[in-house]
Amino acid sequence: MSDLAKTFAKTKLAALPPEPPLPEEEDDSSSASSMSSTGTIIPTSSQRSAPALHWSDYFSQEFFLERPFQSPNINHAKFHVYVTPPSSATAPLLVLHHGAGSTALSFALFAKEIRKALPDAGVLAVEARDHGSVVWDPQGKVDNNFSIDALSQDLFDMLLLTQARMSWKELPPIVLIGHSLGGAVVTDAANKGFLGKKLLGYGVIDVVEGSAMDALKHMQTYLSNRPNTFPTLEAAVEWHIRTRTLRNPQSARASVPSLLLQTPEDRWTWRTNLSDTEPFWTDWFTGMSSKFLGGKGAKLLILAGTDRLDTELMIGQMQGKFQLQVFPAAGHFVQEDQPEKTAEVVAEFVKRNDRSTLILPPKVSDLLAQGKKV
Repeated sequence: MSDLAKTFAKTKLAALPPEPPLPEEEDDSSSASSMSSTGTIIPTSSQRSAPALHWSDYFSQEFFLERPFQSPNINHAKFHVYVTPPSSATAPLLVLHHGAGSTALSFALFAKEIRKALPDAGVLAVEARDHGSVVWDPQGKVDNNFSIDALSQDLFDMLLLTQARMSWKELPPIVLIGHSLGGAVVTDAANKGFLGKKLLGYGVIDVVEGSAMDALKHMQTYLSNRPNTFPTLEAAVEWHIRTRTLRNPQSARASVPSLLLQTPEDRWTWRTNLSDTEPFWTDWFTGMSSKFLGGKGAKLLILAGTDRLDTELMIGQMQGKFQLQVFPAAGHFVQEDQPEKTAEVVAEFVKRNDRSTLILPPKVSDLLAQGKKV
């Protein structure tokens, strides 16, 4: 896998043209609990022959956003994002960050469902460096800094660049939602206070510090046991369904093609070489529980099983510091396996914490000015 990834490093960059759309992406190799997703479900013939779905079925716009070189810590980048803008300046914007090895299209079905539940809300689904976006160091080489600090800064910059591209005078109210590694990224960004009072709250999908740290010990074994290449995109989709990595065929059709790049031999290999990120794995999740509990804003944790809760989060949950929702029928990719239910929970979370919808009692001075008795 690593040899293929090195061989086709230039192909990765070629997959990010200035404007033409990328092939859609998504993955199964996020972090932690995806490794336990095994099974024997055999796809039906209709599932095997179904064509891949396009990003435009779920988002209204696709952008490649340029970040110029600013300092040794903020390098030149071309970020890939999908956007459906909110209906007004006061409507909330959900910012979605995928897991390791995945892409923004892991939120494709969820994005469509959340718009049904919150028609005025906007959606911004971002892609991390080497997952659809590219960052270069001052010498023009691809920047392989996958530290949590770099990833959370990238997230903030993608949001600001989207604001500039959309000509928003100011950022709308923000809700951050992250799956797996994305959960660690949005937690870090919220904890650092990047968004100030614009942040309504943040949600984390199926990752907690304790279980993630335990699972990392087996990550290389998982990566070595999955196929290095696939003969066709249909075969890749089928593999994700058969192994129960993904349990929703429609989501697999939307997200899996974006995880892969075509080789000169007309096979399909993984877009992201997750082995290259190994030096940063512990950095992603160390201290995540305390950061999650300590950040300002409302907090939502969605899990596929209560066994993922560590001690610190158990105590926090008993103290009512965050909302907990468990989907035992889902695998690690909760938002893909059960997009409708996930969207329903997130929509209620947003409604409950959206200050723009609060109806405040009239001021006494206003009543007096209207000639009303107080």
